Amino acid sequence: MPKLMKFSRLLSVLPLLFLAGCNMVVMAPSGDIAMQQRDLIVISTVLMLLIIIPVIFLTLFFAWRYRRSNTAATYAPEWHHSTRLEIVIWAAPLAIIIALGAVTWISTHKLDPYRPLDRLDAERAIPADTKPLIVEVVALDWKWLFFYPELGIATVNELAAPVDMPINFKITASSVMNSFYIPALAGQIYAMPGMETKLHAVINREGEYDGFSANYSGAGFSHMRFKFHGLTREGFDAWVARVKQQGTMLNRDAYLKLEKPSEKEPVRYYAGADADLYNAILNMCATPGKMCMNEMMHIDMMGGGGKESAENREKLRYDGRHADEGIVTPAAMPAAEAPAGSEPAEHSDGNSMQHDMPGMSNGADPAPAQLNNNN
Repeated sequence: MPKLMKFSRLLSVLPLLFLAGCNMVVMAPSGDIAMQQRDLIVISTVLMLLIIIPVIFLTLFFAWRYRRSNTAATYAPEWHHSTRLEIVIWAAPLAIIIALGAVTWISTHKLDPYRPLDRLDAERAIPADTKPLIVEVVALDWKWLFFYPELGIATVNELAAPVDMPINFKITASSVMNSFYIPALAGQIYAMPGMETKLHAVINREGEYDGFSANYSGAGFSHMRFKFHGLTREGFDAWVARVKQQGTMLNRDAYLKLEKPSEKEPVRYYAGADADLYNAILNMCATPGKMCMNEMMHIDMMGGGGKESAENREKLRYDGRHADEGIVTPAAMPAAEAPAGSEPAEHSDGNSMQHDMPGMSNGADPAPAQLNNNN
């Protein structure tokens, strides 16, 4: 008996332990997009509970009402149909499904991450003369690299933006698919090598918020975290000045060293960065001797380069970039080469074919190949 009492007390404490470990940032965010997503979660949950709660209640009620020992309950073995009951059973769920469909349809378009913002929050529209802050995001193994192209700076594992200023994120990855996620700001957006996804968001409150990778990408995934600072305009200007004062130069050589897989990277500042470095990362040609994906797509668009372009296959190999250094990395994009022992596919006129990957973006007109956590 004492053991049973002890076990019961333990069970009563477990819910409290669960709640103590919860981080409710998703339900109490600080950015307008995340707030709208929070509202969508609440609305959807309430609509579904309109059916779930009555069903649970009626299930328990019927089990109690028509129990074997209740001889006062109506016994009607020949009963088989009730029009009014059928109407209730079908009409209520149908109405909720229609309401959920309408909410989902509207939210899918309104919260499209590629759609530019039209408001700062529920009560304020974006002033006509407001210029958004552009941030280029690169998911590396296993850290985050942020470019501020208009400010000429870059950072590792630290991001900052002024309060009530629209932010236009351009997102890609260096090797494997990842997921860029700041719960207080907006839903997660996938980062993929050779492709560019987008996110438009705004932070409405000052503070320090957590950002991280929400998609498993290898050994250092659990430490792939960064801090996002929501600052006043003066605070953001001071942050930019500190980056320029304390930072070094991010050129191709510095990037190639940074790009190598590493864990628990400290915050780094770069006072300057090569203007075309982000596009080179996006097009998988930051390494010398590699052909850019947009160049290959241009060749494909023009009809291919014929048999003489077979040498391009080696320039398009991206896997095993660090194998000669003994570093094991997740696989990047499949190498654009024919399997061993096979010949390049040919057109009927004898010209070999070079295939680009579906949905590939060269940065100018990115394909919307991304998943958004809007639900």
